[in-house]
Amino acid sequence: MPARLPTRVTAALTAPFTALLAAALFGATTPLAKALLGTLSPFMVAGLFYLGSGVGLAITIALRHAKQSTQERAHAGRLQLHELPWLIGAIATGGVAGPALLMLGLDVTPAATSSLLLNLEGVFTALIAWIVFRENVDRQVLLGMLAIVAGGVALSWHPGATRLPLGALLVAGACACWAIDNNLTRKVSINDAMVIACLKGLVAGSVNFGIALLLGARVPAPLTLAAAMLTGFAGYGVSLVLFVLALRNLGTARTGAYFSVAPLVGVTLALILWPEWPPVLFWVAAALMALGVWLHIRERHEHPHTHEALDHNHPHRHDAHHQHEHDFAWDGTEPHTHAHRHMPITHTHAHYPDIHHRHSH
Repeated sequence: MPARLPTRVTAALTAPFTALLAAALFGATTPLAKALLGTLSPFMVAGLFYLGSGVGLAITIALRHAKQSTQERAHAGRLQLHELPWLIGAIATGGVAGPALLMLGLDVTPAATSSLLLNLEGVFTALIAWIVFRENVDRQVLLGMLAIVAGGVALSWHPGATRLPLGALLVAGACACWAIDNNLTRKVSINDAMVIACLKGLVAGSVNFGIALLLGARVPAPLTLAAAMLTGFAGYGVSLVLFVLALRNLGTARTGAYFSVAPLVGVTLALILWPEWPPVLFWVAAALMALGVWLHIRERHEHPHTHEALDHNHPHRHDAHHQHEHDFAWDGTEPHTHAHRHMPITHTHAHYPDIHHRHSH
């Protein structure tokens, strides 16, 4: 079978589109959460969003499992013991602390402003990826992040104020928690994205829901309960599944950059729900953040690189990076999942720091 390098169209559109769709779904939840905060406490909203995510994905996984063949189940990857600390850390920071800080911030911050501040998640994600995990950074990607940071500063600045508003700091804190979550999740992104998102939803939802009840909140009416959980399933559950897939294919920093379009969706929806003309600094921030995202979208990274021998298990096609034999009967279906070994190879093509391109430069 001839080797097939990823085409320019596939590399430039498929993986980024996954991240952009994840961003759109998540971005829409911010103004919807703001609407729900009129009747529910911040912890109750966070709890129901994540419970909706976890329960919805659990049902989806059960339906998928019922349709799988015995062979598909046998070759499916499983979370390894050494990966659990990464997943637990991701759930604690991104599933518990992050949503709580966001809901508290939304309670005292305009929805449109909160939506744009969420761009800081991409910045914090990239900084951790570059500084702590040594992910590759190009000049264009760095310039894009600087533009997003400048936009965040412009958005949060108030003439005559001696400090940032508490609401803005809370939203920024949520972004920092999710940035840590993103980098930790990358460590387990090779596993089933739906299972990872489901576990996050069930644990984070239970914790936040429990905190809400301890603080005196009551379970909302059935219609409100269903609306919150359905919003969480789409905006947190499906979005997180797509985000994990993007982490696998794009790397942490670039996925965070594409995810920075989430606030644009949130702002649009917020202005529809609460019509008002934003101040000048709002548009300055929006322009700077849009510039940052554009710089990331037009990035092209290509150079000779060497793949070391690697053993792992994930859905794949038999492209240039997956030239191997099977020790089981295979009907030619692609993509398919099984444990496989990569032999050393040196070649040149455009690529992202995905699960096969985490090499040094």
